[in-house]
Amino acid sequence: MSENVVRLHKEPAPPAEILADAASVTTLTVVPDPEPAKPVPLWLRSGRAVKTAVTHETTKTTARAVARHTLYVAGGARIVARRTWDGKTGARYERMIRAAEAAGNLEVAEEWEERLQRFRQARHHRRMDLLHSPVDVAKGAAVGTGMGIGVLVALGVVMALNTKDVADVITPLRATVDFIGLLIRIVQVVWGPALTIGPFLALLALWTVGSKQQAAPQWALPANVRSGEGEPITPSIVVKALRDLGVPALRNAIKEMGDAGAAMLGPIRIAGCGVEVDVTLPSGVSTNEVQQRRRKLAENLTRHEHEVFIVIPEAARTVRLWIADSGALDEPIGPSPLVTDETMTANYRTGKAPWGQDLRGDAAELGVYQRHLLITGRSNQGKTASLRSVALWLALDKSVQFWLGDLKGVGDWKMFDGIADVLIQGPTDDHVIQVTEMVEAAVEEMNRRIDVRRGDPHAVFPPLIVIVDEAQVAFMCPVLDEDKKPYGGAKATSRYFMAVRKIHNQGRAVDVLMWQGTQDPTDQNLPKLVREGAHTRASLVLGTESQSRMALGDKAVDDGAAPHLLRQGLDKGTLVVTSDGIDVPKGQSSITVRTHFIDDDPAAEIAERAKALRNGVATVHAIERGEQRDPLADILAVLGRDERVRTQEVITRLGALNTDAYGKWSFLDLKRVLGGTGAEPYKSDGVIVVRRDRVAAALANRDTEGSASASE
Repeated sequence: MSENVVRLHKEPAPPAEILADAASVTTLTVVPDPEPAKPVPLWLRSGRAVKTAVTHETTKTTARAVARHTLYVAGGARIVARRTWDGKTGARYERMIRAAEAAGNLEVAEEWEERLQRFRQARHHRRMDLLHSPVDVAKGAAVGTGMGIGVLVALGVVMALNTKDVADVITPLRATVDFIGLLIRIVQVVWGPALTIGPFLALLALWTVGSKQQAAPQWALPANVRSGEGEPITPSIVVKALRDLGVPALRNAIKEMGDAGAAMLGPIRIAGCGVEVDVTLPSGVSTNEVQQRRRKLAENLTRHEHEVFIVIPEAARTVRLWIADSGALDEPIGPSPLVTDETMTANYRTGKAPWGQDLRGDAAELGVYQRHLLITGRSNQGKTASLRSVALWLALDKSVQFWLGDLKGVGDWKMFDGIADVLIQGPTDDHVIQVTEMVEAAVEEMNRRIDVRRGDPHAVFPPLIVIVDEAQVAFMCPVLDEDKKPYGGAKATSRYFMAVRKIHNQGRAVDVLMWQGTQDPTDQNLPKLVREGAHTRASLVLGTESQSRMALGDKAVDDGAAPHLLRQGLDKGTLVVTSDGIDVPKGQSSITVRTHFIDDDPAAEIAERAKALRNGVATVHAIERGEQRDPLADILAVLGRDERVRTQEVITRLGALNTDAYGKWSFLDLKRVLGGTGAEPYKSDGVIVVRRDRVAAALANRDTEGSASASE
């Protein structure tokens, strides 16, 4: 059965917009109204507000400030009480005695014991005097009062005689009584406020003492003090740093000394951008125990590791600490005097190169007279710049000759074109061969000078500086020559190694010197005999202590030299140097130098000044040398009918024969052409000569071999 619905009112049709929207809607979701959030209880809101207020940084800072200044007063009172106690008793002397005994210094202990006895005797005399002082004071007061009244009455009599008035006899006495009454009234007026203000003044005085001594817990101190930023080095800070170093014997000795552990310390002296102090260690504590804990000591002193240097002076059981001001070593030093002083010249014998500054801020100058030089370190830390700056200074002495091999070959030494007689630049094996032959030619020049010196002990030679930068490339070269001898290596068969050794052995006597720069020293790329042959040894940052020992030697490292503790990238140009050519502090075997950096453009300007002094030098570039002529045939031609001719004369004749081809020739070029032909220069009657018949035979053999090759 169906039910019919009768509608009495016709429903209006929906608008067209609604019908259109409805056609595109498939589902209509009805979202109920969200329930209203429950109100947060008042106690919870109050707790959150209190927590926010309490933990706010402003609240913490304020609370810390209030606690700090309050504790300054308490700390100041404690310090004043301690000072008063020390002044009235022999506590100070007893602490000093215990400190000296703990340090094992019995002589100092006996001296302090004598001072204690004198103090006790003086105190006994003062106390005995106090027993008699009341009677003496009473007698003195009575006598003084009587004499005072007598003087006043006598003065009144004089006044009465002058004024003819008897009443003036007591006028001085009356004036004195009135003055005393005035003083009493002033005291009565001031006494009340003084009683009120006095305690506040006393608290202010105690606060002043406590604030100067930072007499508050660490947590209450300002943020910069808690972090140690800018904290000055004081005896108490040094003693605490040593006490917490982790050496039991040292800690126990300092505890026995009480707060007089500063007896171990010498005076704290300002030294450049830091301070220096000598520490005499107690008996049973060795210096290397402190050296091995450099980082911990630096952190105890609120410094970074690179800001604390530990060396061993001459005094027994003593370490010398140099502590930099925070951040001072990160500041650059000034420009080199070579750049700022265009009038500067050099003197090989008596002068010193302005190399940089030591840690104290004093100028560090390097003497090079008859000293072989070795600079090593990690790559890109300033090795070439440090070596080049010394060479640039020495180039201002026009008497000095340079033979230079740059086995990096990127133009670091290009400004020496026109200064150096030989300039070889490049990293290939061919360049190593040329550099090796250059060093061997220097050996022959050295031998020639030695021969001349035998005949004339007073003979003087121009200094010859042989520089090889990136020498590790030469030592690691695997190429063999015609006789199967290696150019590189560290054995007696190595040509480069043996040439350097020969110069190290005898070169300084005739002013033939070897300067080398090398990277990351090992026994393979820097043999022991070579590194120990250098008189001046310097090292930039290295990776390990063993490398530091290779670079500087065991003694320097044992005495505190530590290039392996320098910072990679941050301590560029900072060298640890051991040499008698630089002023090293007394008792030390090394010095740390922050060298001046001379960029390429200023270096080129300095080189131009050196070239102006030299009036032009024909630099030989072995890698660029061409052979458009027949050098062997030309040598035979210039020999003429002479049986043998000195090598220098041969070079002169070749230059006269053809200036373009031979005008820049040196002994190195002559040796290169004659090498391996059987006509090599040799020594005769103390001089190096070339023999005509040998050159003729070499030329004939070459032509014969060439003809045979052509016929085949």
